[in-house]
Amino acid sequence: MHTVCVLALPDTIAFDLATPIEVLGQVRLPGGQAGYRVLVCGSEPVVHAGPLRLAVDHGLDALADADTVVVPGRYDPTAPVPTAVLGALRAAAAAGTRIASICVGTFILAAAGLLDGRRATTHWAAAEQLRVAFPAVEVDPEVLYVDTGQFVTSAGATAGVDMCLHLVRRDYGAAAAADASRQAVAPLHRDGGQAQFIVRPGVRAAEIGLGEVLGWLESHAHEKLTLADVAAHARLSVRTLNRRFHEETGRTPMQWVTAVRIRRAQELLERTDHGVDRIAHLVGFASPAQFRAQFKRLSGVAPQAYRSTFRAQPRTPAGVPA
Repeated sequence: MHTVCVLALPDTIAFDLATPIEVLGQVRLPGGQAGYRVLVCGSEPVVHAGPLRLAVDHGLDALADADTVVVPGRYDPTAPVPTAVLGALRAAAAAGTRIASICVGTFILAAAGLLDGRRATTHWAAAEQLRVAFPAVEVDPEVLYVDTGQFVTSAGATAGVDMCLHLVRRDYGAAAAADASRQAVAPLHRDGGQAQFIVRPGVRAAEIGLGEVLGWLESHAHEKLTLADVAAHARLSVRTLNRRFHEETGRTPMQWVTAVRIRRAQELLERTDHGVDRIAHLVGFASPAQFRAQFKRLSGVAPQAYRSTFRAQPRTPAGVPA
């Protein structure tokens, strides 16, 4: 049987810890036997996981017999990692053990030096922090998970489910993974190269000097805005506006507008039964073709594929712009 050690460190994220326990622990093979023996391991007998206190039944020595080690994230990803944990991870890696991380658990693998020169991902909000702290790691913040063979890293919370299903597919094939996805009530088709689905302007409006302009754009992005319109509202020349946007956001004003429109389109795809063409009009695109191209570029998937994954019970919220 394939043995999985889930590493529980102080201040571990409970959701990350539970994901491999539940997804992998529920795998059943055609004969009915369990596919994985899942152990929770740590350097301390009791750890805090947010508001929870968890008893840890196995020490770090269990990693020596593991086929896979899964490292959940911690609420403070930059907190020092116990020396014994780093040593145990390095020893496991040297022995050829597969090591995977969920969300900001990538920081722990990076701290152990396991990701130097390798491509890896983490939650998009922590990607830049990871890149700065560990410049030898090739950080890709746009995907759900990265599998480089021995090391597998995943993005935020639910991407850990996708990664676990991917591990099942690697270990036992597509049929076992499909059954595991049904047990987890999770889509099986989301592969690692799929985008994290988060369209984000990049910084919060309150943090930068253009805050009032960005707030105005949030409310008016669905209108037929031009660069001159934005400059007029900001009381700046077009040249100055472009310079300020580039300095403070790393984007042009119209790139920002496009990101706001796509984020609004994601909300409508999730929460309404409007057709794609209508959504394109509602959020401010000149044509459905332009909308589809921009949506695919920023989200990584087509609008219908996004809706299929994230669709809630169809309903039309009040206040949708007509």
